[in-house]
Amino acid sequence: MSTAPHDRRGAGPVMLGLVGDNIKRSRSPDLHRLAGQLSGLDVSYDLFIPRDMGKDFDTVFDACRDSGLRGINVTYPYKEMVASRLRIDDELTRRIGSVNTVLFGPRGASGYNTDHTGFIAAYRETFGDMAPGKVCMIGAGGVGKAVAFGLLALGAEALTIIDSDPGKARSLAAAIAAASDGAVKTSSGDAIETAMDGAEGIVNCTPLGMIGHPGSPLPPELLGAQRWAFDAVYIPVETLFKQQAEAAGLKVLSGYELFFHQGIDAFRIFTGQVPADLGALRRMLLDTSQLTKDYPQC
Repeated sequence: MSTAPHDRRGAGPVMLGLVGDNIKRSRSPDLHRLAGQLSGLDVSYDLFIPRDMGKDFDTVFDACRDSGLRGINVTYPYKEMVASRLRIDDELTRRIGSVNTVLFGPRGASGYNTDHTGFIAAYRETFGDMAPGKVCMIGAGGVGKAVAFGLLALGAEALTIIDSDPGKARSLAAAIAAASDGAVKTSSGDAIETAMDGAEGIVNCTPLGMIGHPGSPLPPELLGAQRWAFDAVYIPVETLFKQQAEAAGLKVLSGYELFFHQGIDAFRIFTGQVPADLGALRRMLLDTSQLTKDYPQC
């Protein structure tokens, strides 16, 4: 999937933002400001929380567009909602049906999905060339769609999708089956125990575990037979599910890695640049998190 930027607004400060709920402790402002510093750019990055502002998403989106922002990131629970408002040139992003990066330009607002590219990069960096195998994924919302198509690109053998809305799970399973021409076995349901049978990977793409949504998507006794796990939640990093999976002996991909890689891809779309030293960016992010005595979060 292409993450090449479209036409950008004129030179000068790069004004960006994040729209979503439960984002007060977001690390996205730090990531983009520090990436700007390493790239010689003056970057500002503000948080917009529709619920706290007493406004609906459309009103906040329009205000961002009209106030001179170059672009915004969009997070839970607005990734699917925003897609219908955008021009999406990339066929894969249209198939995914959710957007987390919006670029405002002369031709209007363009949508991208860097959750997809970010997940693939994070998976490969953590697990190398390990095949995903048979995967059970819980959650078929905005990030779930991106991760499901990422698993397809990584060569998953089979994907079982669980969601509290069975219709969403069936729809995503059908989309993956169609995209793979039937090469990836897909199924959906609401019984986690059945879905976990024979799974080599377990993925949490629900909000369970994030600030405001405590808990884990499954009981810990179901963990242990799998090889790996991924938790898309990264506010906080140390989720209950991540801790349970590690205690059960699974190799775990943290949501922080998705945050980092999708953020780099979004920064590229916003600015046309990538910091030359990503290791330095990681260290600077860690330093700022230690200064605030906080975990590195979204």
